Amino acid sequence: MGSVRFAPGDTPLSPRWSQASLPQPRWLLLLLSLLLIALSWWGLLAARTGLNVRSLEHDGVPMLYLALQQASQAPGVLIAHGYAGSKQLMLGYGYTLARSGYAVMLWDFDGHGANTAALERLSLQRNLDTAYAALLEQPEVDPKRLALLGHSMGSGAVMSAAIQDPARFAATVAISPTGAAVTPETPRNLMLQAGSWEQGFVANAQRLLAAAGGENNDLAGGRGRTFVLIPKAEHITILLRPISHQAALNWLDQTFNLLRSAQATMQPYIDRRFLWYGLHLLAWLLCLSALAPTLTAIVPESKVTSSRLRRWGGLLLSPLLAGGALLLLSRSIQLESLGGVQVGGAVGLWFLVAGLVWLASLFRLPRPTLPALGVGAVLFGLLWLAFGVMAQEVWLQWWLLAGRLRLWPLLAVACVPWFLASGLAQRHAGGAERLLWWLAQSVVLVVGFGWLTQLLPQLGFIYLLLPLFPLLMAMFVWIAALLRDAWSYALGSALFFGWVLAAVFPLAS
Repeated sequence: MGSVRFAPGDTPLSPRWSQASLPQPRWLLLLLSLLLIALSWWGLLAARTGLNVRSLEHDGVPMLYLALQQASQAPGVLIAHGYAGSKQLMLGYGYTLARSGYAVMLWDFDGHGANTAALERLSLQRNLDTAYAALLEQPEVDPKRLALLGHSMGSGAVMSAAIQDPARFAATVAISPTGAAVTPETPRNLMLQAGSWEQGFVANAQRLLAAAGGENNDLAGGRGRTFVLIPKAEHITILLRPISHQAALNWLDQTFNLLRSAQATMQPYIDRRFLWYGLHLLAWLLCLSALAPTLTAIVPESKVTSSRLRRWGGLLLSPLLAGGALLLLSRSIQLESLGGVQVGGAVGLWFLVAGLVWLASLFRLPRPTLPALGVGAVLFGLLWLAFGVMAQEVWLQWWLLAGRLRLWPLLAVACVPWFLASGLAQRHAGGAERLLWWLAQSVVLVVGFGWLTQLLPQLGFIYLLLPLFPLLMAMFVWIAALLRDAWSYALGSALFFGWVLAAVFPLAS
């Protein structure tokens, strides 16, 4: 899959060039990628088989309702996501419960997902009440058998709601729990879960369990209490673990005295949507691999180079200066709501400062060319499809609504210096050196943002996202190896990463 070279007299539009641009091995790779994309969509959509799925909106709150098609008088469950989450991110619990006979309502809190209202202190309870009223309107629901499930920020919301009105909800499942004024009587039948790799939430769960009276099996009396430690899981991956989904299901089954058939017990529903999503992303990257030589052939190669000391020195220096700059700026501006988005604006600013530092160390920059920018736009389109279209069904509100769409160009521009410096630094690297660049950038981002959360505790949510950086950097290093032109790589990657930042973080007032 080497680069295509022009013979004398050839042009990118000539028949000879067109025939050489995609030889048979790359046609086969392209065909394989398309087949895998189709297979991944088939696997994803199979999760909805046999379910009634309804998209609703009441009082500006977007909701998603799930229940078996033949359901009647089913116990109802309200499922609340965490900070910077979405209703899609909680669908592992939604599908597991719905396929087991529950009627499930998920929603986006204010400022999250498809909810365009700004997140405020009192909006969580208001949004939950809206979802509760909508759940009772569904014909499959038994209004006398209701339960709550929430993650992180959502755990605090569901525990508080169950404490406020204990007669309304028979059970509460709090995953990666925050805080609430629990007692031995309220909320009724409380299950706490935390991942073994999120020790702060484990400690919090243990404090809550002690305040709630300790372990108790009296579910009939509403005093049931338990804590489940999910092995090898942290704050995000706990949501993907079938053991967590099944533990919640078993707790609710015991609360409502529901008995499962032997077959259902032996073959429980396992949520595999993220595996299909990973296959989908891999298939699109294979598609890019097939197209990359054709794309790079139209971009003239730049001769600009920098010394190894400049490339590595700039990378290592960038997090120190970026963290210091944000610390100074925090004295005059509210970084946690910069640009009208919570935390995400500060992340974009960090990338801007760190990228400028890294670029300055390289000293010489190539000029962007029109073909390079065109290839960058194509790269963004491919990444947008690969990462986002299925994410809309799996874990993220990918379609940016008005409040978020205006943030995208600002965040994308802020990310350009980092990706341009990254593309220039590793442009001529071989396989082993690219692996080293992946490791170095991952460490710099994890350590840099980890240090930033120590300097500015109001940005502490970033700490929970640190495990994602090595995964993202692996994808970007792969792309940089395919598209060796720094401007093509920088434009496509920055447009894509800016979109991710605009989509993930909550809107601020």
